[in-house]
Amino acid sequence: MNATVASTTGSAPDGLSLRDVLRHPTIAIGGSIMLIMIAAALLAPWLGTVDPQSLSGARRLKPPSTDIWFGGDMVGRDVYSRTVYGARISLMVGLSVAAISITIGLTIGLLAGFVRWVDAIVMRVMDGLMAIPSILLAVALIALTGASVANVILAITLSEVPRVSRLVRSTVLSLKERPFVEAAIVVGTPFPALLWRHILPNTLAPLLVQGSYIFAAAVLTEAALSFIGAGTPPEVPSWGNMISDGRLVFQIAPHLVIFPGVALALTVLAVNMIGDGLRDVLDPNFRAR
Repeated sequence: MNATVASTTGSAPDGLSLRDVLRHPTIAIGGSIMLIMIAAALLAPWLGTVDPQSLSGARRLKPPSTDIWFGGDMVGRDVYSRTVYGARISLMVGLSVAAISITIGLTIGLLAGFVRWVDAIVMRVMDGLMAIPSILLAVALIALTGASVANVILAITLSEVPRVSRLVRSTVLSLKERPFVEAAIVVGTPFPALLWRHILPNTLAPLLVQGSYIFAAAVLTEAALSFIGAGTPPEVPSWGNMISDGRLVFQIAPHLVIFPGVALALTVLAVNMIGDGLRDVLDPNFRAR
């Protein structure tokens, strides 16, 4: 029985090392792009930027040049500086939403999979939240609480928690029927130890994949909310705000939309590539094919 438990509760497939994961093509490419974005966000003040809020009439609607790399916007702010600093908002929102929603969803899913009354009550609430489109739910919450980065994170998290909890719940329900879990219950393993030793390790692989998609979805949702004026405040440099401002003069100054749009697209592409690579590496069926 011990051999069965040990072989079944491993957090990674047999023969798979961290080096194998990092050498996967899509993970390597996506990870490299994400490292560049993270480095740009962390090192923004030292990358030739200026204050993203500073105004200059000389930069107003200027096209990209050697002096103004990404040009200037309608009020004379430096587009390059705002694009680099905008990475901070997008990455912070994506990481925060992914971490919080996975933590809350994992807790709810574990309890719902084992405790019947939690499954009957809480999961019906999760079903109700999933019936509301995430963007509409986020807009409603921000309309009630006000536009700020913290409220954007809260609004997007609330719409992502039900998806994580249902994923964990379905995984737990399938694991409960496995022989190693039944054996652990028969020998009197305490409930917390059962979750920690036998259930939780087997939920990590799907959670990693789901977390990457939540990250990408949160970045896109934040940009969409900012684009319609329901996200981060207009003075905060974010890619959604920049695209929203630039659309008004797109025909005469397309660089106002192109540069933040490319940064947004590259970030989402990188996260999705990491998620696809993790799915291929951690799912035995994909690895076999």
